[in-house]
Amino acid sequence: MDEKKHIAIETEMGRIRGNLTEGCREFLGIPYAKAERFRYAVPIDRFEEELDASSFGNACPQYRQYYPHLDNPERLFYFREFREGLDFHYDEDCLNLNIFAPENAEHCPVMVFIHGGGFNSGANAEEPFRGYELARRGIITVFINYRVGIFGYLTHEEIQKEYGRDGNFGLDDQLAALKWVRNHIADFGGDPENITLAGQSAGAISIQYLCLNHDNEGLFQRVLMMSGAGLFPKFALPKKAEETRSYWLDLMEYAGCRNLEELRNLDLHVLLASAEHMKAEHKDTLYNTMPVVDGYLLKAPVDQIIHQPLDVGYMIGYTNNDMYAPLMAHIGNQFGKDNHAYIYYFDIDAPGDNNGAFHSCDLRYLFGRLRQSWRPYADRDYEVSSQMADYLAAYAENGNPNGSGRPLWQPCENGKAKVLCFRKEGTGMGRPSYLKTGVNMLTKGNPKA
Repeated sequence: MDEKKHIAIETEMGRIRGNLTEGCREFLGIPYAKAERFRYAVPIDRFEEELDASSFGNACPQYRQYYPHLDNPERLFYFREFREGLDFHYDEDCLNLNIFAPENAEHCPVMVFIHGGGFNSGANAEEPFRGYELARRGIITVFINYRVGIFGYLTHEEIQKEYGRDGNFGLDDQLAALKWVRNHIADFGGDPENITLAGQSAGAISIQYLCLNHDNEGLFQRVLMMSGAGLFPKFALPKKAEETRSYWLDLMEYAGCRNLEELRNLDLHVLLASAEHMKAEHKDTLYNTMPVVDGYLLKAPVDQIIHQPLDVGYMIGYTNNDMYAPLMAHIGNQFGKDNHAYIYYFDIDAPGDNNGAFHSCDLRYLFGRLRQSWRPYADRDYEVSSQMADYLAAYAENGNPNGSGRPLWQPCENGKAKVLCFRKEGTGMGRPSYLKTGVNMLTKGNPKA
């Protein structure tokens, strides 16, 4: 890695200091909004003093802060993949984003990326969320933080009375970040009229929800949904906000809080301990700690509006050992057929163990971060990594991933799913084998990332 040098730029928001490294400008931890606990975000559009954006910002408080669960094989697996050796600081003041831009960026296409984590964890500073390779291809990449777990998805009737809507703080944060990027990315050399919204797992599902709200028309021109397109028929169907309130009332009772105001002022460690207790006691935690139908961001039950998404470009991807791999493929292909999407299937087993192309393994390839992994990647892996970055850069530029020097990628058409397969033997259109026999992390409790 090149030695980082400090740089500063003047923006409409004020002076911002970042880094010049690896041939690109990076601005880290830029606050896009402020939000008090269980209140909706208020955008930040002005910095009174020079903003130091030379290091990563805070991550949203989450179970990992006090309960890393590294005795759990699945948690240890993903810790080793994307978090080992990195330092994270957790604070409720966590609504920040990281921008990676070409050194002389001018009217560049923009990609905004939403991390995964099962709506309960994750951060924009994890490996492999670095935009160096895409910057070399003329793309500005923005990685956002948003609230997760109890901070992102608590519901309560007092919130409804106060705001006229309830829950979905995390989904609202994502929308606030998108609006911030559209308003300010030109200061960093980006084109606000050419934004691709990308995400993986819970990030991809979040994108799906954002695409089902036509109030978001014009905020982005196309999307990439990795391991989360089309929604799970049961797992990812959000409840109505009022249907999740009893879960949070149980948490309040356990925490000794009589009302929302007391919960807003509860010690952070006690709050997260209460959430851990609820996770152990309730088998429906996942269904209550994710976006809800609030009549505002999600206006109606998802299964009623899934066939009326925004008219934007769609790209979908999944891996050979994804979560619920056959189901992931089926729903992704169906959504792809309905929306003329570009679909890819990642069928290259990760070297170093027997977990195949595990859920989220394609992230390192896409962002060119194979060398930062412990895995013994080979020449074919690096070739595919370069191909994926080339495809995505072209897609972000004009909605078509194709270009000279790489296999033709055909979109779905005439109601037929067409899939580009990344295989060890080569890249090309083909028929995926959706699940590799004997290589299924689901049997090991594959975590939602």
